[in-house]
Amino acid sequence: MSPTHSIAPVNEEMARSWPEALRMNVLDDSLSADLASVSGVLDAVMYARVMKLANYAVDAGAEAIFFTCSAFGPCLEAVARAHSRIPVLKPNEAMVQQAADVGGRIGLIASFASTLTTIPAEFQDGTDLHCALAAGALEALHRGDIAAHEQAIVESARALAKAGCSTIALAQFSMARAAPAVQQALGLPVLTTPASAVRLLKKRLQG
Repeated sequence: MSPTHSIAPVNEEMARSWPEALRMNVLDDSLSADLASVSGVLDAVMYARVMKLANYAVDAGAEAIFFTCSAFGPCLEAVARAHSRIPVLKPNEAMVQQAADVGGRIGLIASFASTLTTIPAEFQDGTDLHCALAAGALEALHRGDIAAHEQAIVESARALAKAGCSTIALAQFSMARAAPAVQQALGLPVLTTPASAVRLLKKRLQG
């Protein structure tokens, strides 16, 4: 999945719910491809590259860092240790925490299949979590068919609602644009990674 799909949803959420905050986007768009080329092995080079991105942000005056790719989890944890004086959030951290606060049966939807093999492990033990893949949603997004992208996500949300889920969580940043459609169709609370992260960062920095 292209990391560029993550930038707009975060910026849109910041503009909507925390417009007074100053933001900067730091992107190394070859990191994901390079990680895939070495079969997902996070070696010393990968750690160094991620740390350099964080150091650059901090040197530029960042008071908090929010990462948007969960494939680099251990690298992000290293950044959090190195820059412990500021909030450093992993991509799904805030949404997982908010889901725990909400409780009940959580329906987790992803448009990228491998996401459903990694994110569930981030939820607290005992979470009543039901997962669904929005088949065809990612392909629709890549070809620019936003309506089809949203419809695939809504259909997955309907199936989860029928299974008794009381809250829907959208696992990827690119899916955040579908939240209003899901809410309108089902009338259920919908969690997104950008909204949860901005909410938590604002609380930590202002609290």
